[in-house]
Amino acid sequence: MADPDPETGVLVLDRFLPYRLSVLSNTVSRSIARLYADRFGITIPEWRVLAILGDSGPGTSAEICGRTAMDKVQVSRAIQRLTSARLVSRHTDPTDRRRATIAMTAKGAAVYREVVPLALSREAILLDGFTAEERRLLDRLLDRLADRAVALAGPDGGPDGGPDGGPDGGAAGDSG
Repeated sequence: MADPDPETGVLVLDRFLPYRLSVLSNTVSRSIARLYADRFGITIPEWRVLAILGDSGPGTSAEICGRTAMDKVQVSRAIQRLTSARLVSRHTDPTDRRRATIAMTAKGAAVYREVVPLALSREAILLDGFTAEERRLLDRLLDRLADRAVALAGPDGGPDGGPDGGPDGGAAGDSG
């Protein structure tokens, strides 16, 4: 991986795993975003919110943050734009006005149903050329990396390597 240059002790950025993962994630996300941005007028963070809601059903902003590794501001802005576009609805908890549940509207669900096949098609193209065993291995390795990243981040995703901290070549919310 990212061994420093033996002569200078300088980090070789193109071999630094966090940087490589960030660049890869950004590249793939932009590729998929081209499929839905013009057609539906949604951004990468907005798609992530819809994808989480489509996968898990209604949830709070905090739950969405946890699933996407996006920061609170990104999630909040995405939810505001999606609410304005009537792709999601926001229902405030009557017993705790600070808590709101975000849910896809029928219009949001329709967009989700149209984007999913496009995203899955891009995934298939990206993985074309990998054998079934290589795909299973990649999946296992990504799971292990994710587990290690969570362990490094600590219980609150803290500043020593959490989603918004650490030298990763870009905040986690900027990619994927």
